[in-house]
Amino acid sequence: MDRYGTRRARGALLALTAMGALLLTACGGGGGISERSYDSSKRSGGLPAPAPAQSQGSASGEQNDGEAADSKERASADYLSTFALDVDTASYGYARRTLADGRRPDPSTIRPEEFVNSFRQDYRRPDGNGFTVAVDGARTNERNWSLVRVGLATRNTEQGERPPAALTFVVDVSGSMSEPGRLDLAKESLDTMTDRLRDDDSVAIVTFSDEAETVLPMTPLDGHRGEIHDAIDGLETQSSTDLSAGVETGYATAVEGLRKGATNRVVLVSDALANDGDTDPDSILERIASDRREYGITLFGVGVGSDYGDALMERLADKGDGHTAYVSDNDDATKVFCEQLPQNIELTARDAKAQVAFDPHTVAEFRLVGYDDRRVADDDFRNDRVDGGEVGPGHTVTALYAVRTRPGADGHLATATVRWLDPDSRDPHEESGELEAGALKDSVWSATPRFQVTAVAAYFADALRSGDDRWSALPDDPGLGELQDHADDLATKTEDTAVRQLDEAIGQARRADG
Repeated sequence: MDRYGTRRARGALLALTAMGALLLTACGGGGGISERSYDSSKRSGGLPAPAPAQSQGSASGEQNDGEAADSKERASADYLSTFALDVDTASYGYARRTLADGRRPDPSTIRPEEFVNSFRQDYRRPDGNGFTVAVDGARTNERNWSLVRVGLATRNTEQGERPPAALTFVVDVSGSMSEPGRLDLAKESLDTMTDRLRDDDSVAIVTFSDEAETVLPMTPLDGHRGEIHDAIDGLETQSSTDLSAGVETGYATAVEGLRKGATNRVVLVSDALANDGDTDPDSILERIASDRREYGITLFGVGVGSDYGDALMERLADKGDGHTAYVSDNDDATKVFCEQLPQNIELTARDAKAQVAFDPHTVAEFRLVGYDDRRVADDDFRNDRVDGGEVGPGHTVTALYAVRTRPGADGHLATATVRWLDPDSRDPHEESGELEAGALKDSVWSATPRFQVTAVAAYFADALRSGDDRWSALPDDPGLGELQDHADDLATKTEDTAVRQLDEAIGQARRADG
């Protein structure tokens, strides 16, 4: 039996133990589960216990406050937190663009996980497909409150040869795309990417305004780069925006040019300001659902423009098993089309989900920061028919929790488990990591620089959506002034251009506040 099979067998044994504990507790007439279904001092083989397979009650008898899985989530009665992985970054990119224009972004466009996942992390990477799991944390100055970081990483892009890519670009050429930084930037980006793709890759181009048109069928790069450049250079803005026609025609073109043994993707480039035809993302995706499921063609959304239909693009990508990014300038375009897109050409994990089990002996309450649209029912963690996230090589995924520990808490704090399907065989695998209370750093601002960057990004997102009573503030909020001081110091320490841009964005938010 391989190591994954061994881990699954141990997980099944732990699940049976949990069920036994539930039965014993019920027979004893207790009002709630008084003990955890796994004991950190009795783990078989010294391995971290996987997250329990069954939902369980509160160890303290505390009641769930009845609110849905939203940003005001308290420790749920079962002490489990489950979500689908997400590597989107569009929310942070669009916020930076809006702040650069002197405006505060709409709080509804702020997704904290996309702020956090916009920055490089230092997690150890696995040798092959799948993930490594790292869990660390640090105390805040607010009594008993800490920030706990769950970090997942896939292998580096240079490890292993990616399959050929068959990319169908669906480009918005409606009138709104005539604004500088929209179609002109998209064309320049596509030209650059065409030069960098491999000879065994192929490209198709679909445009849409009030109608959709295939201007270039699936065409191999080898010997045809000039033809592809000509098609890109000929793109011109027209009239209204029937995004649904573009997506539908894009998928039809992708299916017609489908390449076996290649990674087939649809790349939607748009400001997502749909004003014609069907504008409901669920309805749009329903019409191309069979193509997505039968051929595994996923959607990568690239947003552009100072006015941007964030909600529509994000919903399309999430439901289309894909990702979103936002482009505001040439640097962003190079990063998205020449770095992020290649990372999404190959998959190292399908339907990836994470589940964090907090120990009720040491944790009084917790809140997952962000992932509001990616929550998964705890019982569906090992239900492989429930969608998770698709993740490629070179990615890291970070989830940050605000955690209130019990006074004097000592011992096991949390176990994080990630589950994914092999992209080829669809066999399930799991990997776990754990955190002890004694491993918490004394202060967020004395933790590792990359942990501090994560905290700054999360606090910044929190500040940008303040005033919206749907969200509870993170503990020990430093305020934008102190936060910018931390960002400035971290930009110097890390010598990371992205962190310097974060510092500048926080400064722009302070000025926008007057």
